[in-house]
Amino acid sequence: MSPSAPDGPARRSRRAFAGARPVMDDVARRAGVSKQTVSRVLNEHPAVRPETREAVRAAMRELGYRPSRSARSLASGRTRMLGVISFDAARYGPAAILTAVDTAAQKAGYLVSSIALDTADRETVVQAVDRLSAEGADGVVAIAPQRWVGRALAQAGLPTPLVVLDDVPGEGGSGVVGDSGSGARKATDHLLGLGHRTVHHLAGPAGWTSADLRLAAWRAALGAAGAEVPEPLAGDWSADSGYELGRRLARRPEVTAVFVSNDQMALGVLHALHEAGRAVPGDVSVVGYDDIPEAAHFLPPLTTVRTDFADLGTRALRLLLDRIDGAPGPGRAPAPAPAELVERRSSGPAPGTPV
Repeated sequence: MSPSAPDGPARRSRRAFAGARPVMDDVARRAGVSKQTVSRVLNEHPAVRPETREAVRAAMRELGYRPSRSARSLASGRTRMLGVISFDAARYGPAAILTAVDTAAQKAGYLVSSIALDTADRETVVQAVDRLSAEGADGVVAIAPQRWVGRALAQAGLPTPLVVLDDVPGEGGSGVVGDSGSGARKATDHLLGLGHRTVHHLAGPAGWTSADLRLAAWRAALGAAGAEVPEPLAGDWSADSGYELGRRLARRPEVTAVFVSNDQMALGVLHALHEAGRAVPGDVSVVGYDDIPEAAHFLPPLTTVRTDFADLGTRALRLLLDRIDGAPGPGRAPAPAPAELVERRSSGPAPGTPV
């Protein structure tokens, strides 16, 4: 009598004895469905009844089944991997957005491969997209700080689905737009509302989307109020540049209010004003931008504009997944949540204003 190869309890017991990982067949038997149904559940196919989907997931949990990523890729034609290109990733904003994209991708069942670039020239950016495409990325998010980067990527005709984060409204519709203009107007109006005759501005580097939008909104807010528009100063986002430029502002007695384009530079401005004996907010009020975690612990605690970086990253990821799925529509994410002014003790009435 020839030996048999049973396909029942004996086979399952030998698999368990050998310590083998459960496979899709095991899940199908436990759930009482076909292997094809298990595959459909793994790939989020809509043509599965909710009770069947739950039965399959319960079987996976009971067996400790972990689907093979390579098998899922073969079945779906996707790698379940997304690429992210970031610039100046050490700064709080890009780092917070990258974390949000990664978290949202994991919840959607994707891995993330990220490339941090030191320069944002067109050739380097396109090469990064090509590299991620060669690795099999189903799509790419580019956290683009400079306005031309989004335009260059949108015009490059790259085959990989792409979302550019921090793009400029009306320039290609390729991505997710922040709310820098609204936030800058709120900061400027806040200081004017405290009785300051005008508001000086320490801007970010020219050509950076957020810096340019905040600069334009600051000018527009002063113009709408009929206030003088002082010559702005431009830093490089660092506390060191804020300190050096803050020393220049501290020597000018007419300066009573400063809107700074990010919180790190605002920290340098506070240092320079303190060193020069200019009280904040008694002599000079200061408002920053971003609401970094340390802003509430500056001396004095910093009034600033809060950006919901987690919302930006999550919306970018959702838009990318829609494009991967071929969703119809204009391809732009919904408008972001409005920027929020967070009032703390670094801003107050203009000197001589009755309280």
